[in-house]
Amino acid sequence: MRFTIYTTMMIIGLLPFYGRANDNVPAIPDFKILLTQKPAYDTDIPEPSEKPQNDRDEEIAVEEPVKVQNFIGQTETIRAKFEDTLLEMGREHNLGYVEMVAANPGVDPWLPGRGTKINLPKKHLIPHNVDRKGLVINLAEMRMYDFITDPKNLKTYPLGVGRDGLNTPTGKTKITRKKDGPSWRPTPRMRKADPELPAVVPPGDDNPLGTHALYLGWPQYLIHGTHKPLGVGRRVSSGCIRMYPEDIVKVFENIPVGTQVNVIKQPVKLAWIDDVLYLEAHAEDELADSYEDIGVIKEYRVPSTLFADLSNMAGDKKDRLDWKKIRIAVKQRRGIPIPVLLDATPDEPIDITKEILEVEPIIEKPSRAPRMDLNG
Repeated sequence: MRFTIYTTMMIIGLLPFYGRANDNVPAIPDFKILLTQKPAYDTDIPEPSEKPQNDRDEEIAVEEPVKVQNFIGQTETIRAKFEDTLLEMGREHNLGYVEMVAANPGVDPWLPGRGTKINLPKKHLIPHNVDRKGLVINLAEMRMYDFITDPKNLKTYPLGVGRDGLNTPTGKTKITRKKDGPSWRPTPRMRKADPELPAVVPPGDDNPLGTHALYLGWPQYLIHGTHKPLGVGRRVSSGCIRMYPEDIVKVFENIPVGTQVNVIKQPVKLAWIDDVLYLEAHAEDELADSYEDIGVIKEYRVPSTLFADLSNMAGDKKDRLDWKKIRIAVKQRRGIPIPVLLDATPDEPIDITKEILEVEPIIEKPSRAPRMDLNG
């Protein structure tokens, strides 16, 4: 047995470490010593370097440029059912009342009719030349943009805003506090106009503030829900900002106190999408009231900064701007983004001035959309 152990150790190279108990009998090796002693062979062989020695073998991390999101959603088309109204379809698809009326000229908002083609203006350009921070509220389109909840997947909501004479103010403020189940306290002006109003309306189904409220740095101005969803997408409030009951819950849960709120009025928005310049025009102020009252806009109103905005946004492609198409969009205020570049630069470029926008386009009165019985 000892001979077998001795022979095996000679084969595997452990004999140099083997001690002797006497001249004839090998001692049992101490394996703890064997494992800790420095081996007899050379260990000065260099270890492989953790970094490649050849620069060409190095992996260089290249950060991909962050793609700026210039729009949200896509325009859709559906067919109305017999019982549908534009108001109900708008709420179902995250749209306000005036948005739906503007995108569907000639359609009866209260009885579109079974099979009628309905445009859903769900593609929204992000307001240009505005800091993408906190909440941005564009009064001209009666819409909120949420840059807080998910900056890589922006959210937007329709709003109700202040009516003529009680306009929602513009400027920057912040959310100072939030309240689940707010009480409504009518202002002295409201109680003077309606003496039957109570001093305080507690939380409940009859509370005009709805279920949740976000208080702003501006006294008496809030972002809140409503017990009358018909007011969303319209200029009907006393200056506060209304939201659908389901939308105010999302904003309440996701937007913290201290968030900046930037209230702007940008009726015409511009954005580049895949090398195409888009324009989206909305009916602001009295133009929105005109859509609500008679279903069309009669006034041709050009924003004072539009020519400069178009020229700056188009850059070296400003010679390809389709001014006829732009004038029509500004006249109609449909709220649907349209491309506004010609396919090619005109053969004979002309000197364009801002007066080109002053020529009011001639547009035929829209006819009622044909009804189609899809069940027939």
